Amino acid sequence: MTPTLIYDGDCGICKRWVNYWSGLTGPKVLYRPYQEAAHDFPAIPPDAFRRSIQFIDSDGAVHAGAAATFKVLRFVPGRRAWCWLYAQIPGVAPASEFSYAFFARHRGLLSKLTTFLWGRNLPPERYAIVTSLFLRGLGFIYLAAFGSFALQAPGLAGSDGILPVASYLQGLREQEGLSAYALAPTLFWLNASDFALLAVPLAGMFAAMLIVIGKWMMPSLIAAFALYLSCVYAGQDFMLFQWDMLLTETGFLAIFLPGGSRIVVWLFRWTTFRYLLMAGAAKLLSGDQTWRGLTALQYHFETQPLPTPFAWHAAQLPHWMLACGTAATLFVEVAAVFLIFMPRNLRMTAAWCALVFEALISLTGNYNFFNLLTMLLCVWLFDDAAMRRVIPARIGESIVARTRQPARAATLAAAIAALAIVPLGADRLSRMFAGAPLPVIGAVDEALSPLLIVNAYGLFAMMTTTRPEIVIEGSNDGNEWREYAFRYKPGDVMQKPKWNIPHQPRLDWQMWFAALGGSWEEPWFASLLQRLLEGSPPVLALLGTNPFPDHPPKFVRATLYGYKFADAATHAATGQWWVRRKIGEFAPPLSLGNRGQTTFFGKTGTDLD
Repeated sequence: MTPTLIYDGDCGICKRWVNYWSGLTGPKVLYRPYQEAAHDFPAIPPDAFRRSIQFIDSDGAVHAGAAATFKVLRFVPGRRAWCWLYAQIPGVAPASEFSYAFFARHRGLLSKLTTFLWGRNLPPERYAIVTSLFLRGLGFIYLAAFGSFALQAPGLAGSDGILPVASYLQGLREQEGLSAYALAPTLFWLNASDFALLAVPLAGMFAAMLIVIGKWMMPSLIAAFALYLSCVYAGQDFMLFQWDMLLTETGFLAIFLPGGSRIVVWLFRWTTFRYLLMAGAAKLLSGDQTWRGLTALQYHFETQPLPTPFAWHAAQLPHWMLACGTAATLFVEVAAVFLIFMPRNLRMTAAWCALVFEALISLTGNYNFFNLLTMLLCVWLFDDAAMRRVIPARIGESIVARTRQPARAATLAAAIAALAIVPLGADRLSRMFAGAPLPVIGAVDEALSPLLIVNAYGLFAMMTTTRPEIVIEGSNDGNEWREYAFRYKPGDVMQKPKWNIPHQPRLDWQMWFAALGGSWEEPWFASLLQRLLEGSPPVLALLGTNPFPDHPPKFVRATLYGYKFADAATHAATGQWWVRRKIGEFAPPLSLGNRGQTTFFGKTGTDLD
């Protein structure tokens, strides 16, 4: 016989939940009000129908109350684990039955809670439309990320670039032997030429376009992940940012989406929760008084790497508004994030909190595709019923019509992925909150860490309260010095902050980190100075203007300046966006000498050649 759920047909809240379950199970379960079905089951006392729902299984076994609801979930894809929890985990069954009995006696309260937590209509949670929108959005983000790297790859990692990928891989191979291939899983082991350095991101752009138009989805997602992972390792210091880690993590999970398993939905929510929570917890656990004292935003807009034009205006806001903004940041990342695991309405509230928060960040700071990717992840906190409100009905119906039921193999693959992703994610949280890794995770972590599929996060754990900037200058005679202008980072005090979303000018970003405490002798910075002395075209293409268009300078130097936003009066009077003061020398005057020797201006020093 067909499994049958018998309920009180005169109870409004009972009918709402039955409509919800029937939408999930379809014809696998038959739903009948006891007013018309009781006579078909004379073995069940009439009072039992009035007290609780009754579930008659295909073998004739009868289950009542909470047990009946868990038996129904056994027929819902992705929900079968609930029945196992009820039967196998001590305490779950009695707690469930107690709760059921309480709400059976207070059905009005249950109706109000249901409306508050899930909504009045209780639509079945489906994710065909969400999946389609997410994949198209991910395709666009991949397209931006690959395109941005392709523009900069020759100057960052080409043979005449700052950190040539061929030299990096050769050195890693000499140092680590065969282990190098596992430590840096990149396609550039096959070919690290300048042609390959452009071919890989261009191939990634092609894969991204296929994702956007929905063609060859699974192969395209696999290709995009492998190609972007390759670019991350090729870019070395310039590609190891938290948004690169989040994109590889998101891209890996997306590979399992075409299979349709609901497990992947929960994995995306787990990733979103962990990323946002770690971002907030890092701020509080760091001990930074600007976060604990709610003064962080008094500095942030001015000291962040690449402010937008709106950042100057935000920095002029009164302190009480900036304190409220700091508190809101911590609320979204530390408190509201827990709503991700709550019922539908609360989960969507968490999504809206995060979406508004990320939109405001995008208005005041240039974080390439980072905020866009975070906003895209919030899509998983909605469902198809919510998405139908914002897309044309024809498109929604077309997406649903093309969606197939998840195959058993897809569910198995997602489950295997979850067995690695969930414990590794918990390990990252354990390291942050407890200061120690989880036991027995080490071997899995060591094997999978190079794939960047589960990462640690925590941007701006320590708020910078001043803004040092490195100004690089060149000279032909050691007396007259001309500044190199970067495309986006502050330099000319009259230059208005620019927009660059979703592009990331990676050299500009790295210069911000170097100014905070780096040394000119760091390999990438020393190489940058050498390339400027050589007049390397790919490196000069990363800059805004070249003050030596005819031939490279004989000398270069780097000076550290302190930058601040110009106040409103100064800006109105002079048009300046910044004011600056000289702090001191960052790198001494350098020139290219004979091989094995680099001439400092006035003395001899370390080789740059």
